[in-house]
Amino acid sequence: RADKFGLAQLHQLRGRVGRSHHQAYAYLLTPPRQQITADAEKRLEAIANTQDLGAGFVLATNDLEIRGAGELLGEGQSGQIQAVGFTLYMEMLERAVKAIRKGTQPNLDQPLGGGPEINLRLPALIPEDYLPDVHARLILYKRIASAVDEDGLNDLQVEMIDRFGLLPEPTKNLIRLTLLKLQAEKLGIKKVDAGPQGGKIEFEGETPVDPLVLIKLIQGQPKRYKFEGATQFRFMVPMERADERFSTLEALFERLTPQTA
Repeated sequence: RADKFGLAQLHQLRGRVGRSHHQAYAYLLTPPRQQITADAEKRLEAIANTQDLGAGFVLATNDLEIRGAGELLGEGQSGQIQAVGFTLYMEMLERAVKAIRKGTQPNLDQPLGGGPEINLRLPALIPEDYLPDVHARLILYKRIASAVDEDGLNDLQVEMIDRFGLLPEPTKNLIRLTLLKLQAEKLGIKKVDAGPQGGKIEFEGETPVDPLVLIKLIQGQPKRYKFEGATQFRFMVPMERADERFSTLEALFERLTPQTA
């Protein structure tokens, strides 16, 4: 019964009968369709549709889709990565690996993806008149969002200027905003909302920021800084221009960053 074999086994069996100068045939016997599982039917369909030279790679791809990818850090040779999507799976894996390296347990209650939310009420995008190709814009958005440090963003910025010309202001805002998100994530900041008259910072439940630093800021300039609840910190600073908003937050993040010995 061919439905009991895996794709690799079927491919090997079929290959054994075609090694002579005589015409050969591989007959695969199966029970009625209603007695075959859904995965077995997919395997039989794949083996029937791939008969050309070099079909092994195509079959391997089909096998990956049918069985699911194996565990990257375990012994399982099949899995269900496609059940959550590859990108989400990799985010889950990255979080687990980081927690293991720190010697802690992954926080399963913390939402995945996105990172800190920062709203400066400014246009931050790649304009269509700068890069008309939609596909190319989407790729750049993905690369910008996937940057892990300032050097990576700088390299990407140089590449964009080299390929498409000087960056328009909304794209400069996007790059600078992404850098702020990277800094905010390190500080355990959940959300930043800022506008012309100031803004507020909302921290996660756990943050490396020393509370004494925030207290000293408030004591030194009580009309400029204050607490709002247990996790929110408000700053009242005039910031009409885009550069003023970025500069204010960059300076504030710098003061909140723990000093290393």
